[in-house]
Amino acid sequence: MPLAGLRLPVLLPGLLPVLLLGLLLAAAAPASAHAVLRATDPADGTVLRTAPRHVTLRFSESIGLPADSFRVYDPGNHRVRTAPADHAPGRSDTARITLPARLAPGTYTVAWRVVSADSHPVSGALTFSVGERTAAPPAPPPAEDPATTALYTVARHLAYLSLALLLGAAAFVAYCRPPRAAHLCAPALAAAGTLLAATAAAYLLRAPYEQGTSPATALTATALARTATTRPGLLLLARIGLLLLVAAGAALLRRRRARLPRRTTLAAGAVLAVALSLTWPASGHAAAGIQVPVATVSATVHLLATAAWLGGLAALLWTLRRVPAPDGLPASVPARFSRLATTSVTVLVLTGTYQSWRGLGSWQALTGTPYGRILLAKLAAVAVLLLAAACSRAWTTRPTKAPTIPHPRALRRSVLAEAAVATVVLALTTLLTGTAPGRAATESAPATGIPTASVTTLPFDTGTPGGHGKVQITLDPGRVGRNSVQAVVYGPDGGLSAVPELRVTLTLPDRRVGPLDTHVTDRGGYWATDAFTVPLAGTWTLKATVRVSALDQVTVSAPVRVGR
Repeated sequence: MPLAGLRLPVLLPGLLPVLLLGLLLAAAAPASAHAVLRATDPADGTVLRTAPRHVTLRFSESIGLPADSFRVYDPGNHRVRTAPADHAPGRSDTARITLPARLAPGTYTVAWRVVSADSHPVSGALTFSVGERTAAPPAPPPAEDPATTALYTVARHLAYLSLALLLGAAAFVAYCRPPRAAHLCAPALAAAGTLLAATAAAYLLRAPYEQGTSPATALTATALARTATTRPGLLLLARIGLLLLVAAGAALLRRRRARLPRRTTLAAGAVLAVALSLTWPASGHAAAGIQVPVATVSATVHLLATAAWLGGLAALLWTLRRVPAPDGLPASVPARFSRLATTSVTVLVLTGTYQSWRGLGSWQALTGTPYGRILLAKLAAVAVLLLAAACSRAWTTRPTKAPTIPHPRALRRSVLAEAAVATVVLALTTLLTGTAPGRAATESAPATGIPTASVTTLPFDTGTPGGHGKVQITLDPGRVGRNSVQAVVYGPDGGLSAVPELRVTLTLPDRRVGPLDTHVTDRGGYWATDAFTVPLAGTWTLKATVRVSALDQVTVSAPVRVGR
């Protein structure tokens, strides 16, 4: 069937499955956390002699605190009543919660969920013990609601797609100057309506998305009011306001049938396009990390160039479909679009290179992190898109004396192929914005095969009455470089035991390094040091010399693996 005779209902079934596949793949992917937990007080797994008054978490970037962001569970797995969490004084990257004055002995679990500076939630849990450890099962961290996550992700995809179609159609009309632009009004209005609906849906789902709750909680007055106080919520409201402003201005001009000077129209359109596009980077990856102002400008320009190229491509495809057969489309229109696309691609290469460097942080992250692998997939799709664009350019630059396109069917086929690949590129782009940057993932990832903290338990027995027990030693983070060492001694009854002396050393036999004394000191119930350096990776021998009296002591050892 000739492509020239295809109608839109025939074209859409070929494109929609590709789009929906991208939406479903992205919606099925777990939400990625971008803020990295740097330190906690008390440290995870610590046994304390007395109950702490606060639990403090310090992150790699500023974080937001949604409602019910901290939950504390007692040794019986019952929730402890606490005041709402807040930020530490003067520290937007540090969250703190005040605990009750009296806590019973045993192990407590703190489940937390905060929002990164780039608007993505991050959650986790830690434990600490007062007096002694107990066997109570830890409470799980707040779980994400899959329905909320899927709906929010689909809303983000539709917003990206409709923005590209809306701004691309405007850029196509302004620069390529088709002889008739009225046929683009319907798709432009559909894109604007979809963008407005998707943004409104994202605003409604924002509070449940942050808190990991059901979509049914979206319409509560508390949730809507709280979202309006957050940066992502304010930017979504700003986007809605800009869209309503555009709609009101268009309706006013249409009612009065007024025609503004071309320069005035272009200037107003450019200001609105930049303002609208800015609402994405201001709450995305560009808003966190290094070089925020430069990254925000780069991401905004990148988004505008994407819209001009891919949205303009859709406008060209629609124009080719609507061109009357006897007249044909002036050859100048696709020629201008070819120049627009070339400029857009150049901008995309420059801004994309900068954003890739900023997001990856290292060459290893290109293949070793989900962000890097999605980026590679996007680059491959862009390469295919450029190949299809080269075919289209060959048709538009073919020497001819005719004022119209001599081979419209071939051009339609080439542009349709571009549009199909462009849909995949947009899906991968949206998926990329919801994935932790490689730099953050590398910083937060533990060494391969090595837990974030190495915990070793050494039983000991001096051979005297009451001279047996165990010593639990934690090496955190258990990698080369600076580590903290904590040692807790348990007596015969399983409770904490105070000993007059404890020495902990590390030896690397195959490299003839050590013994290295950790110089742990008595902290009142446990022994610790905050600054012990492990120089090399490998399997070390951990030795603990426990003195239980003036005459009785024993040395026990065990292997411990230290990663890079």
